[in-house]
Amino acid sequence: MIPERSLTHIGIVHSIFKKKFGIPRQPGIVSEAGARIELIPPFNNEQFVRGLEGFSHIWVLFVFHASADEGWHSTVRPPRLGGKKRVGVFASRSPFRPNPIGLSAVELEEISFEKGKVFLHIRGVDILDGTPVIDIKPYLSYSDSIAGASGGYAASAPERRFEVVFSDEADLRLLKEKENGHDRLRELIVDILSQDPRPAYYSSKHRRANFSISILDFEINWRVEDEAVMVTEVTDL
Repeated sequence: MIPERSLTHIGIVHSIFKKKFGIPRQPGIVSEAGARIELIPPFNNEQFVRGLEGFSHIWVLFVFHASADEGWHSTVRPPRLGGKKRVGVFASRSPFRPNPIGLSAVELEEISFEKGKVFLHIRGVDILDGTPVIDIKPYLSYSDSIAGASGGYAASAPERRFEVVFSDEADLRLLKEKENGHDRLRELIVDILSQDPRPAYYSSKHRRANFSISILDFEINWRVEDEAVMVTEVTDL
């Protein structure tokens, strides 16, 4: 019998993604998606990250805290198979797992030290705000990138599915926010919505249904019209 062992949280993620819906399904798909990992005591010490600044990317192991209590099944329906075909949970990256642990390879932009706090600034994230981190490891390109590896039913990166257009009202709001310093907000919205974050089982009968995603301090309201995503409104959270 293998003894059970508890895991210690070493940090927390401060992410641009405030709700689960709309988060990219894999890391690196939306390169503009940023976050900070704040190391918590007793790990908020420069000694714990000494030498990490030399790596361009890191592995982040975390807990799917927002879905950990929702249970799990032995099979799941991955989005890449249209949400219709089932595969084993261990043949997927579903957050609904026996142990709700996630793993993401992300870009490490910098490490900062602010008033006794340690922050790892990362990009290309697919992680919800408030997520507990249980480990950080450096990404080793010579061993972690395997030439010739096969990707099963997800052999290539997903293609952009939709053009993203903006209503006049949304355009005006984004122009205002660009002047306020959110100069990449439009590109971020386009990168996320062009890949269609709706559940994979959605079909033509769901077109023109209204949706929203939360990014930074904004609520982005949108719907699918023909072969495009229409962003109708950008409001404060």
